[in-house]
Amino acid sequence: VQLQASGGGLVQAGGSLRLSCAASGRTFSGYTVVWFRQASGTEREFVAGIRWSSGHTFYADSVKGRFTVSRDVAKSTLFLQMNSLKPEDTALYYCTASNRVILSSLRVSSQYHNWGQGTLVTVSS
Repeated sequence: VQLQASGGGLVQAGGSLRLSCAASGRTFSGYTVVWFRQASGTEREFVAGIRWSSGHTFYADSVKGRFTVSRDVAKSTLFLQMNSLKPEDTALYYCTASNRVILSSLRVSSQYHNWGQGTLVTVSS
C-alpha cells in the first residue's frame, strides 16, 4: 500500500493541526496504520496508531490526551488530530502501515517497510 501524509505546517504552542494519511493502491483493511515522528538528530519514535479492522487505537505516553487518531474507512484515510501542541512536538511526521506487525511490536519502526515522504510539523514557542 502506498501512503501519502499531509497536513503539516507551522503553528504556535497550544495550537492544533490535523494530519492526514491516505492510502493508494489498496485499502487499509487488515492493516495496522501508525504515525511515527522524527525530530532533527533523533530516532524515529512511535506517536499513535490504529488496528484498522477493529478500530483499536494506541498512543505514546507523550501525546496521550492531546492527540487523537481517527479514520475514514470509505476513503482509506487516517487522521491525527493534534491539540495543545508543544515545541517538542516539532518533527517530520510519517505514516506507515503493516499487515504483519503483532501487537507487542507495533511501536517499533523496524517492523514497517513502507514509508511515505512525511509531513513537517513545526511548533513555535
